[in-house]
Amino acid sequence: MSGTMGKHLEVVDRAAKAPVWAALRNQAQHMASVELNLASLLNAVILRHSHLRDALSYQMARKLGDQELRALSLREVAQEAYESEPNIVRQAEADLRAFFERDPACRSYVQPLLYFKGFLALQTHRVGHWLWVQGREDLAFYLQSRVSELFQVDIHPAAVIGQGAFFDHGTGIVIGETAVVGDDISMLHGATLGGTGSERGDRHPKVGVGVLIGAGAKVLGNISIGDYAKIAAGSVVLKSVPAHCTAAGVPARLINCKTCPQPSKSMDQTLAEGAYNYAI
Repeated sequence: MSGTMGKHLEVVDRAAKAPVWAALRNQAQHMASVELNLASLLNAVILRHSHLRDALSYQMARKLGDQELRALSLREVAQEAYESEPNIVRQAEADLRAFFERDPACRSYVQPLLYFKGFLALQTHRVGHWLWVQGREDLAFYLQSRVSELFQVDIHPAAVIGQGAFFDHGTGIVIGETAVVGDDISMLHGATLGGTGSERGDRHPKVGVGVLIGAGAKVLGNISIGDYAKIAAGSVVLKSVPAHCTAAGVPARLINCKTCPQPSKSMDQTLAEGAYNYAI
């Protein structure tokens, strides 16, 4: 193990034992002390606030506010969502931890909150989904459009996404209207949870807990991806995949069952040597 990777794992281990908000503030204070050019930004987004929900709403407004929906109005919408449904903030905490623990390039909780478009797109979707459930569909669609424009991530506001989600790089991720995604999933850039045609109704994938979906993978139709399954990069999946199995290819075939115990957390995208291959 390289010295850099070993140091990263030590930092991850220490941060994992601390509450997310406390660790985030400590990291921001340290960054502000060593990089004075960022001190004003860190103070505005993190250090001046007393709770993660306040930092989230400020950052969301700062990033997405425009001439049509001013930052102040957008922040009020986010705060309303957090106060009405506190579970959104708990989901955000789990998402932050997922980004920090699973991305070897991530050195602090500060990075996803400030810079990672996958994280920012996901948090905006969580507010947009709350709006959708409240019947405020037009504003939910507006947020979806802004996220697509700014971050190149397109998630229908009706889609359901569990906590502890990790969107690595984010660019090109598409999740359709009737998709349901379980806790602790990881998706890489270019991945799609889509339909297979112009039919309406329940037409998008149902993804279980702990699933890893590789870069450029397309999972299409009202099919199920079982818990702790792995979808290899570039695959096109048109049929359901059992739990703990790996699917790869175009069209996808099952490569091995059982796959690694927690693919979304290990981020292991390799295929087992000598794995068998049979049709789904």
